[in-house]
Amino acid sequence: MDEQQLKNLVEKMIHQMLEQKDGSLSQPKTIIGSCALDEGCLDDITTIDLKQQLLVDNPVNAQGYLAMKAKTPARLGIGRAGSRYKTITALRVRADHAAAQDSVFSDVSEEFVQRNHFVAVQTLCENKDDYLTRPDKGRKFSPETAETIKKCYPRGVKVIVMVGDGLSSAAIEANVEDCIPAIKQGLKLEGIELGDILFVKYCRVGAMDDVGEMTDAEVICLLVGERPGLVTAESMSAYLAYKPRLGIAEAKRNVISNIHKGGTNAVEAGAHIAKLISRMLKEKASGVDLK
Repeated sequence: MDEQQLKNLVEKMIHQMLEQKDGSLSQPKTIIGSCALDEGCLDDITTIDLKQQLLVDNPVNAQGYLAMKAKTPARLGIGRAGSRYKTITALRVRADHAAAQDSVFSDVSEEFVQRNHFVAVQTLCENKDDYLTRPDKGRKFSPETAETIKKCYPRGVKVIVMVGDGLSSAAIEANVEDCIPAIKQGLKLEGIELGDILFVKYCRVGAMDDVGEMTDAEVICLLVGERPGLVTAESMSAYLAYKPRLGIAEAKRNVISNIHKGGTNAVEAGAHIAKLISRMLKEKASGVDLK
């Protein structure tokens, strides 16, 4: 199918969606190939705030419904067309699912890594398929990469901040540039200067343990993309541990999750991370040991 055939198919589908019950169109629709109908553009349904969208016909208490929706990201008040979802609901679910898939299967751009002056390394995973099917390889580095990491940090360095793509490249690009400056500012108030920021491609949480073995760092903080869902594909987590080592119990980690514009915003999370790092250094503990 060539480009023109694809445009014609899209135009036909849009016309069918806009067709009224009597078979006519509300207005003549044209120029689908340039992503425009009449003289305007097709609306991006992903920009709709689901908390303000009420699709129930003739609700008894619309304001009560909206008040309930404001307290949860769940898809409430989506209405129905017979026994099915309404078209706009079905399309939004498919769009959000597509965004989640894109986030998992795409990479953090090289331009983003270079712009932030990260030191870029890669785990033993060779590609995205390898990363998804071999979690163990996403926790380890080759001997050559280990030498690169060791050269970045003096033995026994106080704090290392790592950035890992994880399961959402979109989460990293959406949050890291606001989060890291807040971490740096918070640590600077405590008299702690951060060194190079390590960017790890095909990263699992356990990669921080391998870095801990190499560097003997006191505290390591890993900012990593969370598994995306239909609520958001841009959620990031921060995993922190005092003196992480291979085989460390998960209970020894602290986690700050749901860092995104609809959860904990990146700047607020960065300030909290800095305070938590400072506390770990003072109490020499993390996770369940941090009283």
